[in-house]
Amino acid sequence: MKKQFIPLLIVGSAIIAGCNQQQATEGAATPVAAAAPVVDKADAVASVNGKYISKATLTQLEAEIAQRSQGQSFPKEKLIEELIQRELLVQEATKKQLDKSPEVLTRIEDVKRSLLSQAALQDYLKANPVTDADIKAEYDKKVAAENGTEFKARHILVKTEAEAKKIIAELDKGGDFAKLANKNSLDAKESQNGGDLGWFVASQMVAPFSEAVTALEKGKYTKTPVQTQFGWHVILREDSRKLTPPPLDAVKEQLQPFLQRQKVQTLLEGLRKQAQVEILVPTTEEKPASEAPAADKTATPAEGAAAPAAGEQPAVATEAEPEEAGEAAEAPAAEPAKEEAAPAAKK
Repeated sequence: MKKQFIPLLIVGSAIIAGCNQQQATEGAATPVAAAAPVVDKADAVASVNGKYISKATLTQLEAEIAQRSQGQSFPKEKLIEELIQRELLVQEATKKQLDKSPEVLTRIEDVKRSLLSQAALQDYLKANPVTDADIKAEYDKKVAAENGTEFKARHILVKTEAEAKKIIAELDKGGDFAKLANKNSLDAKESQNGGDLGWFVASQMVAPFSEAVTALEKGKYTKTPVQTQFGWHVILREDSRKLTPPPLDAVKEQLQPFLQRQKVQTLLEGLRKQAQVEILVPTTEEKPASEAPAADKTATPAEGAAAPAAGEQPAVATEAEPEEAGEAAEAPAAEPAKEEAAPAAKK
């Protein structure tokens, strides 16, 4: 049977110990090889040209493969063969003195810096762990404190105010909202879902839309069209209910990494304040002199152009990273900027 070759998974950590580091100054002495840990035969799983491969290396490979393949395991003999193949390649590279080439030394230094930065973060989080008290405090502040209201609504989205007014007139005559949505709405013609938006909190929608839904009574629709950056809406508020926050245990795993990022940010801000940092390159590109002057800021916008409405923040903010705003497509969006609240409220 043909041997299975497992792709190389370990990047850098095993190689750094056996390679040389390039000294910064030109004409410096030959780099001294880093001291590799001594492996006894009793602690080895194989020997390649007299070089022992430790049991710890095999254990590390097993753990990495299990993590990368979501628990899938490989026969031990295949893993040992993989380690033998790696050692053969390392020895071949060393024989050709590739470990002394500037390109390899630069890459080794990059890997070393990456590992050290990760080690510094892990060391800090180990000394400053996120406690159950931290998680409970964040839960009380961001999740349990959310005592708002959820709404269930439908909408009909069209391009012009005149179209929206015509639909409202049909509703006033007893027209079926869902059927009118399937026939006219830009986001329901294909889905045929009757303009159903499901359950949402007001902060998940753009301001004009959420304000209109909040102001409506149950079972009522908007008597005047509602304009957003997506077009003109006719909105039906079907129902509402008190927002029930999820239990602590259901969101604990979401809150922990968020709090860890907060701790890391505190660490980095403190290190930055203590450090002497000088930016040595321009951070903004200079515009060529021949470039045309900027448009007159006093110019009147195109007639009929609608100013985009500002999006609201999710009901529960558990992420530190801001999202980049995408450009608006020519066709209106299927829904009025509905976002997922995280952690999501219980339905």
